[in-house]
Amino acid sequence: MLGKISLGTLGLTLGSILTIVGFVAYAADNATLNLVGFFYGFPLLLGGLALKANELKPIPFSQPTTESVLALRKQQATVTQNKIRTDITRFCYGQEAHLDRALIYLGLSPNDEERPVVIGLREIEVNGAYSLILEFDSPFIPLDIWLQKHEKMTKYFAPNVDVKITQPDEDRIELELITTQN
Repeated sequence: MLGKISLGTLGLTLGSILTIVGFVAYAADNATLNLVGFFYGFPLLLGGLALKANELKPIPFSQPTTESVLALRKQQATVTQNKIRTDITRFCYGQEAHLDRALIYLGLSPNDEERPVVIGLREIEVNGAYSLILEFDSPFIPLDIWLQKHEKMTKYFAPNVDVKITQPDEDRIELELITTQN
C-alpha cells in the first residue's frame, strides 16, 4: 500500500501545510501552533524535498492483467517473479533505476548512460504457465549482448524460471520470465 503512494509528495504536502500553519500562528501570536509548524512542518518539508529528489516512479503495466492470469500468478509465480513485479510497480528511493543492481550483475549496465531502462511490464499465460515480461528501452545494448547473458540470467532468476529474450522493435528488448514448475 505505501509503495503506491509517493512519500515525497506526502512529505511535501504535510510539511507545507504545517509550515504555513506555523507562519500563520506566528503572525497570530499563537506559540503552540507556531512551534508545531516550525518543529514538525519544516523538517517534513525538507524530508519531502529530499525524497522527491531521489524518487523513482513505478513502472506501468503495458496491458491490463486478465483474471485468468491473476489466478495463474497466485498458483505459479515464483518468489523472484513476485519480488520483481512488486519492486518495479512501487515508488522507490535511493536507486538510480529499476533493476539497476541486477543489470550491473548481469553485465548489461556498463554505465548510467548506457543502462537499459525498464519502460513497462505485463503478465501473460504461455502454454499454461505464468509469465512476467519486462520491457526495456535498450538503445546501447544490442540483442546479441542480451543473448550472450542468457545463461547467467537463467541462473540469476532461478529457480523454476525459464528466461526468454526477444526484440520486438529496434532499441527495445523484452525479457520474459516463464514459470517452469511448481
